[in-house]
Amino acid sequence: MPRKRRTLARILFLLYIITVCILCFGKFSGSSELPSSMLGIPMDKIVHFLMFLPFPILAFFAFDKYTESPRQSFIYTGLTCAAGCLLAAGTELIQSRLSYRSGDPNDFIADFLAIILGSLIVLLIDISKQKKS
Repeated sequence: MPRKRRTLARILFLLYIITVCILCFGKFSGSSELPSSMLGIPMDKIVHFLMFLPFPILAFFAFDKYTESPRQSFIYTGLTCAAGCLLAAGTELIQSRLSYRSGDPNDFIADFLAIILGSLIVLLIDISKQKKS
């Protein structure tokens, strides 16, 4: 990936992290117009899932130099997944300490599932690029 594109990807990744922090730690007033659930899944869990799904994909473009072997892809994906889970656990831990927020283990599960799915997408893309080369 050209240097300018990697720099742009890193800036986008940083903006993503800042946005996640604002959404997780911000104090918002007023009621939401969102329905309470969709397909029987609580809406806040869907929001958490959608909020963390881009993490592995953005991290891949920001920090990966397109690994050269499937083994390297698995290692990179595992490290990215672990970093995303640390971010998700950290946000829930901090939220549990804020007076206007609450930490919910089910939110972490939604975050975790999104990070796993995003990581699998990245792994498949990376391995398919290696096979084409």
